[in-house]
Amino acid sequence: MEHQAPPDDFIVQVNAAAVAAVDERSSASQIEEAARDDDDGKTTDGGAGLTRRTFSESYRMKHRNPLEFTKWQVALLSYQSLGVVYGDIGTSPLYVFSSFTLPDPGEEDILGILSLILWTLTMISLVKYVFIVLHADDHGEGGTFALYSLLRQHVNFKGKMPMPVTHLASDINLKFHSKKNDLPSRMQEFLEGSTTAQAVITYIVLVGTCMVMGDGALTPSISVLSAVQGIQSRSSRITQDHVVILCVIILVFLFLFQRHGTSKVSFTFSPIMLLWFALVSSIGLYNIIKYYPPVLKALSPHYIYIYFVRNKRAGWEQLGAAILCITGSEAMFADLGHFNKLSIQMAFSFLVYPSLILAYAGQAAFLIKNPSKLSTTFYSSIPEPLFWPMFIVASLAAIVASQALISASYSIIRQSIALGCFPRVTMKHTSEKYEGQVYSPEITYFLMIVCILITVGFKGGPEIGQAYGVAVIWVMLITTKLMTVVMIIIWQVHIAVAGLFFIVYSSIEGLYTTSLLYKIAQGGWVPFAITAFFLIITLSWTYGRSKKNEYEASNLMDRQEFIKTVTMSNRVPGICFFCTDLMNGIPPIVRHYAHHMGCLRELVVFVTVRFLHVTSVLPEERFLIDKLEPFGVYRCIVQYGYMDSQDMEDSEYVASVIASLKDIAENEDEIALIDSALANGSSFVIGRVILSMGTRQNCFKRFVINNLYRFLQKNFRSNISSLKIAPGKTLQIGMQYEI
Repeated sequence: MEHQAPPDDFIVQVNAAAVAAVDERSSASQIEEAARDDDDGKTTDGGAGLTRRTFSESYRMKHRNPLEFTKWQVALLSYQSLGVVYGDIGTSPLYVFSSFTLPDPGEEDILGILSLILWTLTMISLVKYVFIVLHADDHGEGGTFALYSLLRQHVNFKGKMPMPVTHLASDINLKFHSKKNDLPSRMQEFLEGSTTAQAVITYIVLVGTCMVMGDGALTPSISVLSAVQGIQSRSSRITQDHVVILCVIILVFLFLFQRHGTSKVSFTFSPIMLLWFALVSSIGLYNIIKYYPPVLKALSPHYIYIYFVRNKRAGWEQLGAAILCITGSEAMFADLGHFNKLSIQMAFSFLVYPSLILAYAGQAAFLIKNPSKLSTTFYSSIPEPLFWPMFIVASLAAIVASQALISASYSIIRQSIALGCFPRVTMKHTSEKYEGQVYSPEITYFLMIVCILITVGFKGGPEIGQAYGVAVIWVMLITTKLMTVVMIIIWQVHIAVAGLFFIVYSSIEGLYTTSLLYKIAQGGWVPFAITAFFLIITLSWTYGRSKKNEYEASNLMDRQEFIKTVTMSNRVPGICFFCTDLMNGIPPIVRHYAHHMGCLRELVVFVTVRFLHVTSVLPEERFLIDKLEPFGVYRCIVQYGYMDSQDMEDSEYVASVIASLKDIAENEDEIALIDSALANGSSFVIGRVILSMGTRQNCFKRFVINNLYRFLQKNFRSNISSLKIAPGKTLQIGMQYEI
């Protein structure tokens, strides 16, 4: 007989009072006057009218609280967003025009290219992202994972998914869990009934996040290279090889500096970008007046038609260069959690967008009179007295652009680890003030090596731009697909409106994709190679984890066996925490432990750390407590959102769980047992499982489990490394699962 989970009414969601033991130690010195307010997680101190700063207040993600901003605060956030959000798209004038390779461009060709750039920037960056996509946030968080999280909250995903699927009835009551619509749409009903469609969406999300990693490797290469290439115009003795070497040196210093954290230099980011936008827009206006004042007539889309008529196939092949003008548009959505919608919309609409329009128009006006300078457009169009100031500012702006994508890569890997679809790597917090600023040495060195290989391998040629364009457009295509589903299921807009959005943007982005796919052999393969690398790791890891969970679920200790094991074992004082991935049933590791140790602690708690598809779980929602049989055995589920960090020490875990157990204790004897166990110390038992797949399975599956998954297990960090547990309290039990 298999062990059955107790009825739902035995599961208790703990409120802020249950973690008072943690508050007593961590926040006792922080006393302030306030009325008792359970909703805010405050506990009154002895009825004296004073409240103690609680665990809930200390660990709540502050930037996710619904806040009202004044106009000046929004303006300040808009200014701050310049250095974080707009580094990538802001520096695109460095390389867009020079990525075109027309043999003998005329005035109509230049106007056609400018028209392409202006309309691409307007339709995708302004209309799609600023006015539509930014509204699809998950309680203030943006990005591909946020869209997927929204869908998981509204659609009951099931079946064998690459990302773990667990549902509890209490999930809907979480503060950061979106409430389902009362009347589900037909698409929602279709998705809930089709595991194939759910799997397709999940794999699309995984491909999109892996593509962003490719973006993170390509952005530093193309940005820094484009910024320093201008030095060639100062001397004929400076060759492309010298530029590549200089670029590599800058990249090495850039990546090695990551360990100090972005907070060390972030205060300079926004002033640099503000100066950059002021300079490129002023120079653009100067060039318009000096070279070709009517250049803005390119706003008429008929110049795009003329461009294709004149250049035919060659014009279509150059579309990949035009897409570079919107690199970094995805960052407006991905970095939404650091600011708010209005600040990002204001910064782009009133500063970034007009500056870019003037910059591109000025470059086009210059090229109309100097078409031979197409390959060196940016630096050639700068007035001579401003060359060196612009060279310095452009180099700094390129570093800002690179930093934004490198930081985004850290965030993506961190979220992937939290959702169980990537093996654990080292994640270090570089700021005590901003919880989202993290650094991973493994990811840093990987990106640095890839950036250097790309820069040296392509020698700074146009192949880098083609590879960059492929990464950009595929991420945008994936966002379009997910946004269409969100519009129908969550926003419940009319199917015709959602269909129009899908058709318009799939057509625009699809046209660019056809041009870029043509360039796969000329550098476009790079983002696909990086995506494949991360996808292999992700799928191998999730497949191995699913096989491990399947084995444990089919080899649970049944209820009678477990009761017999507990009653026949010697009970020693103290608490034993068994860490397991299972939310129901007794894992086979307990059988193995009891057989070899011959004893169990007087208090046994099965602890499962569960990551939900919500941005954050409040501390008062953190613990779910469940009583098991026999007496003295409990289950504790510790819940986190995908943006939360596991920042509790082992003593805090113990204190929080003990407080929760006392909260559901039925009599004084049970409380006495809990206090006695706490006084005699605690230990954590972690299973170290080795999977071994036999010859009954096909050779490909055996290769994945016995080679890839085992390699990842051995060379990446274990689960225990993410918990701050003292080594003296930890016992790892090794087992081999034959699957």
